[in-house]
Amino acid sequence: MKALVLEKQLELKLRDIDLPTEVGADDVKIKMHTVGICGSDIHYYEHGKIGQWHVNAPMVLGHEGSGTVIEVGDNEKVLKVGDRVCIEPQVVSKKSKEYKLGMYNYDQQVKFWATPPIHGCLAPEVVFPGDMVFKIPDNLSYAEGAMVEPLAVGMQGVTKAKIKPGQIGLVMGCGPIGLVTGLAALAGGCSKVYIADVLAEKLKMCEHYPDLIPVDLTKESLSERIMDDTGGWGVDRFFECSGAVKAYESIFSCCSPGAHVVLIGNNAEPVPMNWAILFAKGLEYQTVHRYSHQYEPSIRLLGSGKIDVKPMITHTFKFEESVEAFERAAEHRPTDVKLQIKVDEDN
Repeated sequence: MKALVLEKQLELKLRDIDLPTEVGADDVKIKMHTVGICGSDIHYYEHGKIGQWHVNAPMVLGHEGSGTVIEVGDNEKVLKVGDRVCIEPQVVSKKSKEYKLGMYNYDQQVKFWATPPIHGCLAPEVVFPGDMVFKIPDNLSYAEGAMVEPLAVGMQGVTKAKIKPGQIGLVMGCGPIGLVTGLAALAGGCSKVYIADVLAEKLKMCEHYPDLIPVDLTKESLSERIMDDTGGWGVDRFFECSGAVKAYESIFSCCSPGAHVVLIGNNAEPVPMNWAILFAKGLEYQTVHRYSHQYEPSIRLLGSGKIDVKPMITHTFKFEESVEAFERAAEHRPTDVKLQIKVDEDN
């Protein structure tokens, strides 16, 4: 089967590769339609590794996917052939303690698409456990269905933040994860959400979302803006989505006493922490690693129109242009938010 294969660092090929095709009793086979390019895909392409995961053998990329069910296993009772679906790209053991406790995203033996050595979904067809495949409503496009995966990350962060209605949020980083986190925070009860970045081009996306308040860090002091707007109190919920070490400084200058801080972005280097201020302000910290139980609420929010991800999809490539799509993503153009690949050109 032809697929987009990361052979090694900085070497991609669209070529034939042996992938599973047999549908087990609990599986479904999906004809892939749309796959988004994630920052982790690009990181593997550029660096050949993320943390403990190294690309030591050819690997199919892609984990943000949607498509159509074309075959179901004997035990599958929910999905049927023809269903339009998106896929939660992780396979966990139902016997693991993490799964039983409802936090299966921390299962140390999880098999996550496009995380070495597990193949991803940038291929015409995939086979996957039916319990991790979710129907998308008719009013959502396949492109929006492929956005459920990044939205689920933001939803995980917002769930951990335990927002109370009317609170004020601040998101550091106006990339795809920062944007979906901000939108999820608004849907979760925040009255307004500030979103800060150093790139003005990225902040222009806020023109589509009037309750996301852009702050250009090259033009104004974030802490002064926040304190002026909140009467010196600060924000109630802080979401770090940039991965930038410097962003952590804003935790201490922008958060209110008792604020909840949610760390979503991954850091390339250790982050110094001012624990004295943390103690004095009573800040509560949470971290996010992927997600659990977020697909269904994410789909409902998209279907209801309370969250609109369509403006974020800034360019779509054909399947045969997959290598070019990744080369474009690796340019890190500030005007590119979410690049997607349309695998099924017939629909």
